[in-house]
Amino acid sequence: MTITKMSWHPQYRSSKFRHVYGKPASKEKCYDCVPITRSVHDNHFCAVNPHFIAVVTECAGGGAFLVIPVHQTGKLDPHYPRVCGHKGNVLDIKWNPFNDFVIASCSEDATVKIWDIPKHLLTRNITNAKKELLGHARRVGLIEWHPTANNILFSSGYDYKIMIWSLDTKETVIQNPVKIFDSHKDVILSMSFNVDGSLLATACRDRKIRIFEPQTGTVVQEASSKSHRVNKVLFLGNMKKLLSTGTSRWNNRQIVLWDQGDLSVPLLEEDLDGSSGLLFPFYDSDTNMLYVVSKGDGNIRYYEISMEKPYLNFLMEYRSHIPQKGIGAMPKRGLDVSACEIFRFYKLIPTKSLIEPISMIVPRRSESYQEDIYPMTAGTQPALTSQEWLNGINKGPVLVSLRPGSGIVNSLPQFPEQKPSQKSTESNWYQNQEEWMPLEEIQKQSSVSDRKSQKKMERLQDDSQMRLSNGFDVFECPPPKTENELLQMFYRQQEEIRRLREVVSQRDVQIKQLELEIKNCHMDAGRY
Repeated sequence: MTITKMSWHPQYRSSKFRHVYGKPASKEKCYDCVPITRSVHDNHFCAVNPHFIAVVTECAGGGAFLVIPVHQTGKLDPHYPRVCGHKGNVLDIKWNPFNDFVIASCSEDATVKIWDIPKHLLTRNITNAKKELLGHARRVGLIEWHPTANNILFSSGYDYKIMIWSLDTKETVIQNPVKIFDSHKDVILSMSFNVDGSLLATACRDRKIRIFEPQTGTVVQEASSKSHRVNKVLFLGNMKKLLSTGTSRWNNRQIVLWDQGDLSVPLLEEDLDGSSGLLFPFYDSDTNMLYVVSKGDGNIRYYEISMEKPYLNFLMEYRSHIPQKGIGAMPKRGLDVSACEIFRFYKLIPTKSLIEPISMIVPRRSESYQEDIYPMTAGTQPALTSQEWLNGINKGPVLVSLRPGSGIVNSLPQFPEQKPSQKSTESNWYQNQEEWMPLEEIQKQSSVSDRKSQKKMERLQDDSQMRLSNGFDVFECPPPKTENELLQMFYRQQEEIRRLREVVSQRDVQIKQLELEIKNCHMDAGRY
């Protein structure tokens, strides 16, 4: 008699993100009367950072886009200043990941332009670009900043070429890119970097997915599938996987998962529906969550990616009857961690001239900082200079903590690590003496070291708050002129008060820790 072992797979997975839900912003927190572009080009048309939201706008004669402060919600002035220097329609805009006041744009006029955005509110149109990149023979459809190297920009045009630009030059007009890739035989539809920027994936209209080494230009992998017409491609963080969206041979919208090291056969193919709109994928490497946004309808599907089969685990779907034309995503450092917000979209609704924020929230009862859903994430400090990257060096991003009041990862452990090392060196020094030090000397040295470490921590927190603050500089903002601006100033002051209270509570905890250490020192000295 033989016994057959049956494998049982549970229907539900245990996941902290299983109950994530989408929360649209109220009418007061939306951006109204925004003239969103009606271009048919397949792109996001929106770029967001913790200070500004940029959106491609409809205009006559040339191309333009708006740069609106994130806190300036409500109705937009019809005469609000624009960034208008292109001679053709703007096709793509991207914020510099290491400078929230620098944005790049590309256009049908075959140029790429770099713009400096003033820290104060715009008062007139910006027409003069900081730099102009001339090299493409036809219109430029895509631009991407390098994720870890400073001032390195990639652009792809309808001349089937990818150009790499170094912006660390004094020239305002740059005509010679540092590298040109001409391996594509058709229009490039999508570009995506891996975490450290050592690999670049592209999706082409010839249905092929290619993975490049951008420093050398060599093609590492190439995939071609007859059953999958690719539109967008995306690296899935450190998962060593690649995701592409497109259509199947039956014209169903489709998601395909690939092994980064072997693109010969896809790991997974999943048909979604029979709609014709494009699918925009967004991946959050901190939570391993994949968001698939549908163009032409109002749905956002989200999944959790795992290393083992079935790889793609469906979580939930945010549904809305209002279709979106484009979408923007806020970087992690701009999220509201007190509300357990793990992602935020900005939905473009041209039929209503509206931009609607949608927050993806993990339901938690506790109001304290949730460290398990906010690991260290990429910050605003580049890991490499442009010259280091051009010399062949690759590095991962410099990480920061999203905990209020914390700074760059390299400076985080300085204060807690100093205390045990200082204590151990002091105890070793005491043991080497023939006579023990008196209690008064111990108290004097411990109080001096405590004051030094406390001052160092205060300077550290002040620097990090100046560096990672999401608000404007109070001294550079003009006084409020309207009721809406007055309300926004009030809300920002309330947020500042809340942040300062958190800083005070953290320092209270530090004081208690220092008092306990002093008490322990006294007890140790009393024993001897």
